[in-house]
Amino acid sequence: MSQSIIGAAKPRVDGPAKLSGQARYAADHFPANMAYAYGVFSTIAAGKIASIDVSKARQQPGVIEIFHHGNFPHLHRSPSSFASQTKVDETRLPFEDDTIYYGGQFVALVVADTFENARDAAHYVDVQYTPSEPVTSLSQALQKNGSKPSEKNQHERGNPDGAYQSAPHKIEATYTTPVETHNPMEMHATTASWNDGDLTFYEASQGVVFAKNTIAAIFGINPARIDARSPYIGSGFGSKLWIWPHAVCATAASRELGRPVQLMVPRHQMFTTTGHRPATQQKLRLATDDDGKLVSISHDSVNSTSFVNRYVETCGVCTSSLYGCDNVRVTEGTAQVNQGTPTSMRAPGAAPGLFALESAIDEMAEALNMDPLAFRKKNYTERDGSQDKPFSSIHLMEAYDRGAEKFGWSKRDPEIGSMRNGTEILGWGMAACNWDALRQSSHARVALRADGRAMVSCATQDIGTGTYTIIAQTVADITGLPLDRIDVEIGDSAYPSGPISGGSWASASALPAVQNAARKAVDQLKGFATQDGATYADASTDKLSFDNGTLSLEGGESTDYTAVLKGQRLAEAFGEAYTGGDEKKDGYSYRSFGAHFVEIGWDPGISRLRVHRVVSAIDVGQIVNEKTATNQVEGAIEMGIGMALFEATEYDHRSGMPVNNNYAEYVVPTHADSPESIDVVLLDYPDYKLNELGVRGIGEIGITGMAAAVANAVYHATGKRVRDLPIRIEDLMRT
Repeated sequence: MSQSIIGAAKPRVDGPAKLSGQARYAADHFPANMAYAYGVFSTIAAGKIASIDVSKARQQPGVIEIFHHGNFPHLHRSPSSFASQTKVDETRLPFEDDTIYYGGQFVALVVADTFENARDAAHYVDVQYTPSEPVTSLSQALQKNGSKPSEKNQHERGNPDGAYQSAPHKIEATYTTPVETHNPMEMHATTASWNDGDLTFYEASQGVVFAKNTIAAIFGINPARIDARSPYIGSGFGSKLWIWPHAVCATAASRELGRPVQLMVPRHQMFTTTGHRPATQQKLRLATDDDGKLVSISHDSVNSTSFVNRYVETCGVCTSSLYGCDNVRVTEGTAQVNQGTPTSMRAPGAAPGLFALESAIDEMAEALNMDPLAFRKKNYTERDGSQDKPFSSIHLMEAYDRGAEKFGWSKRDPEIGSMRNGTEILGWGMAACNWDALRQSSHARVALRADGRAMVSCATQDIGTGTYTIIAQTVADITGLPLDRIDVEIGDSAYPSGPISGGSWASASALPAVQNAARKAVDQLKGFATQDGATYADASTDKLSFDNGTLSLEGGESTDYTAVLKGQRLAEAFGEAYTGGDEKKDGYSYRSFGAHFVEIGWDPGISRLRVHRVVSAIDVGQIVNEKTATNQVEGAIEMGIGMALFEATEYDHRSGMPVNNNYAEYVVPTHADSPESIDVVLLDYPDYKLNELGVRGIGEIGITGMAAAVANAVYHATGKRVRDLPIRIEDLMRT
């Protein structure tokens, strides 16, 4: 067994295919006789369709069919159940009725012989509306209809109100975050093809098994007749977890027309009909005793949701357990707006929630005249108070210390605006980061072949995070084969069932199943080698070892494993990893931890604000690949900077339509906005209580707390406590 492959900074095994253009995404597949679909989207955010005239559109070149609410097949709503793997965020079917619930809603679909003809004809579909006044923002929704509490996402222990009232030190503040839109580089797309009742569809999906089961439920067919494929995905950040209306439209059009159909969602409609992070309003109340120990925490949040489905952004998901406190309340609620249904966006709940909590923690430290890091250490806990369980593995104190040392936190002057570099005022801020450590049931297949290669398959997917590579490393760890002799096949629902690529679940779920399958395949190989007439016919299998493609007998000879397989062709096995029924798991709370340290520079003379450097120390269990793990944290940090300083989807409050629905006006960090240095410290403590590899996910945690760290640094430099994201130059210029 290799002792170095796990944790090694190996380059991505899928890199050559992507760099050479061989990697094909959902819209890169072109079955014979394929037609192209293009959507017609509502230009109002609330109201009714009065009429649809498609006569002129039908006369345009290449038009095959036009679908709308008066001309669309009967389908079934998805039960939208995570347990049955049919989860959707918009249960309403496309063209289900004539009601407009949000701007950019599908109202018609043009299918033509080319993409250009379909897009051109869509402009000739004449839709007349009877508009009504839309609810265009969370604040308007709260004023108009109030909020609806979420019964599922409540937590209370002790007496937080009583403890708050009697405490000697307390703060209360309200924080807001805007709608954010995922904007992955790859557009949402579906290429669907039916063949005698069987469906193959390529989908930009973070969960091919869910995609298959959801489409099966909607079309009322056996899931075994469906193959959902996502071999390559140009990221998703949560927007591609579940099926959206475009996938249903394309699949239905393909079945009705008897030919393949491809539908790609335009960039501007990815702001309306494929989800977003909802707006939030969060009220925090903290109180401490004279020693700085937290005695009360209250975190009451409300988020925007649609009139189609209810989505709860669990902003208090970290608040109930991150700090030691006996009196805690977390409540969450929703308010309806005329926007598409929100969905998970990188670190859902925790990203906006920790902006509020970690900003409030800093405000509390300021009120106590305590160093922000010292205050967090004072309230450190190794027990999840919300579950009354110990954490399975926690090294947050080490993350604090190593991050602070690398950053130079001890040199921080606490006086506002006291640190300078030329014309810039420097601000140093920090925040804790936190995320669930989750996993799902998973299966995998590993085969050792007579040609000297190994093959591994699993119906999970790689959304750009390095899943291909760490699966190969897991097989290499068991077999000793080099990575270039391991073929990884994922992103196809026909493979053994695997996890979604979201919630930082994929690695912790799939890798134990891959490891299990690889071990079984090696055991089968050893069995072949000890059969009658085989190389080691008289030996016991437990006397054989396998490494670097070689079978070796203890104290005896060695042979290349391909010689054993000449008559067998394959040594293959299926592996599984289950989460259900694990009594040990029930005794612990599973989370990941870390800390961000940030330096910002504020030049008041030219009103320039930028992040100079970031140090992040992350405790996420076993590191499988140092390079891809570091990349994940670095990317999350960049997204956190975007959340803090740039990102907000703006809506016209007269019409309810998004107004910056393009990459020119929806501002995200560019290279020029990136810090001069990002240092990621990976602690690398395996969490064997969670799984046999000790692996926890890493994709989400890097963004959590980052916006608060930036905001806290801004306060240190300017004395301006910005509680509404994104932080704008105008906020710092106000006197």
